[in-house]
Amino acid sequence: MSLCDLTAAEISRRLRAGDLSAREVMQAHLDRIAGRNPRLNAIVTLDGERAMTAAARADEARARGAAVGPLHGLPVAHKDLALTRGMRTTFGSPLFRDFVPDDDSLIVERLRAAGAIAVGKTNTPEFGAGSQTFNPVFGATLNPYDEAKTCGGSSGGAAVALAAGMLPIADGSDMGGSLRNPASFCSVVGMRPSPGVVPSWPVADAWSTLSVDGPMARTVGDVALMLAAIAGPDPRSPISSTATLGRTPLERDVRGARIAWWTSLGGAPVDPRVRRVVNEQRRVFDALGCRVEDAEPDFTDFDAVFKTVRALAFLTGVAPRLGARRGEVKETIRWEIDRGERLTPADIARALTKRTELFHRMRDFMTRYEFFVLPTTQVPPFDVTQPYPTAIDGVKMHTYIDWMQSCYFISIVSNPAISVPCGFTDDGLPVGLQIVGRHQDDWALLQMAHAFEVARGQLRIRN
Repeated sequence: MSLCDLTAAEISRRLRAGDLSAREVMQAHLDRIAGRNPRLNAIVTLDGERAMTAAARADEARARGAAVGPLHGLPVAHKDLALTRGMRTTFGSPLFRDFVPDDDSLIVERLRAAGAIAVGKTNTPEFGAGSQTFNPVFGATLNPYDEAKTCGGSSGGAAVALAAGMLPIADGSDMGGSLRNPASFCSVVGMRPSPGVVPSWPVADAWSTLSVDGPMARTVGDVALMLAAIAGPDPRSPISSTATLGRTPLERDVRGARIAWWTSLGGAPVDPRVRRVVNEQRRVFDALGCRVEDAEPDFTDFDAVFKTVRALAFLTGVAPRLGARRGEVKETIRWEIDRGERLTPADIARALTKRTELFHRMRDFMTRYEFFVLPTTQVPPFDVTQPYPTAIDGVKMHTYIDWMQSCYFISIVSNPAISVPCGFTDDGLPVGLQIVGRHQDDWALLQMAHAFEVARGQLRIRN
């Protein structure tokens, strides 16, 4: 097995034991990037020289007995929406093609402080709008399982870099599914933490809980390793959580855990290929001794409330960056901002009060069940030349985000959620299973996802 195909946890163990140097690890990954990235287009800004210099410093620090962080020597690339001091950050937009920030985003700060070494930036749709990774600056990122298909998004470059072994860990962000959707499409693991667990800074609306930063990796254990390193409060974020993660083992006996198994997603259509692969996983939870029941929350109003709050987020977070150049970005971004500007105070008040009602509806549901299981995405990976699905199982999609309801229904109520690989369609396209936990019960969610991952491997399920 190539060094690049090892888990982050195993690489970390060998680095700490002195069996590997950070320079060896970095060079192996830079070689893998050189071999695979030109075709897949996952990493769009690369600074291998700076990464190797940082790796040398990491080796020197360990040699003199200095304390090293939990991610010591692990290569990482940052999503091209995250500010990186001294490294180009384009937001996937021609308006910022040559922008080099003077500051780091908080998640970039934390990854560096934990010992991870940045190699560059991963591709994203323009301003993260939509779950299909393409933009006019760098073009499209291709799915490593079928290069004619999309990798999803908006953390699509990160997911592809992981799936192709170019990185052991990667960061991303998630408003309507952007950590989970590409994880599903690329057969990796992506987690949307509870808002505030990984604080965000800088942001236009510091009180918003709609978009969160979080971890991606190839295994649940690696996601847990990364999340424990980047979680924790920060005075720059008024919603940051004081929760500490990783103090209890990831292994847990989940016998007796009550699980709600999705039924209809409130009428949202699901491609039969996805439905089959996801529903076949129910036997894994049965084998674990979980108590699985057909049940799901009442999803009435989830769609309308999410779309209103999302439009507000574009109005506050994206519109000010565009200024008078709004006409130079893609149509879907203009559509979001225009919707935000048309909202009346009464529209906003209704959405915010209704969102509170939805939160409590979900909270009540999750008092009866510890976890809720549903598909991560409603479709398998689609053609990379198609901006977004226009129909699912014969049902027309009216907007560019309608096909993402299985993810954004969870975003709007702020529960933690994780996408875990669960198999493939008959034509070899990855499918992810989404597990939702109770609000701010992120570690328990990781424990269940880990139990599923291990049990599925032991059962040797193949789809």
